[in-house]
Amino acid sequence: MVGQLNSQVIASLCMLDYTNTYSALATLWVAMFIEWTGLLHPSYLISMLVSALAGKPVESKEPKRDVGQTLTFFFKCCMSLAGPIFCFAVTLVALFDGKTTMRDGVPPVVAVIIFFILMSVVGMLEGMQIAFFAVAKIPASERGESKSPR
Repeated sequence: MVGQLNSQVIASLCMLDYTNTYSALATLWVAMFIEWTGLLHPSYLISMLVSALAGKPVESKEPKRDVGQTLTFFFKCCMSLAGPIFCFAVTLVALFDGKTTMRDGVPPVVAVIIFFILMSVVGMLEGMQIAFFAVAKIPASERGESKSPR
């Protein structure tokens, strides 16, 4: 995890140089397999929900799906939602039953609150990572950096 952000920023700036390796090709194959399985399809549902709430349609250059493709897409979405929901339920049951490595004497409600705080921190770190990518692509002349006298 230490070098993850650095390598992602370098890859976003020098994409062809970075991906011109066999390890990057193997990573691409793994990523395409995961996408094909539908494991990460809840992100599409979130995108569809946000665009519906914003009142803006999702614009795509892909052709419209036929009935079979639509059914397969939503089946993959439902199956990929089942995994995180199950994991979330198991985690909460374990926290409330005291079947975790939480210190003795900590009430289950406090353990659940700590769990949600840690999940929020992870979400904020992901948001920071997206912001870092956005800033890395802004030219230095547009960053608003002021030159202070020394």
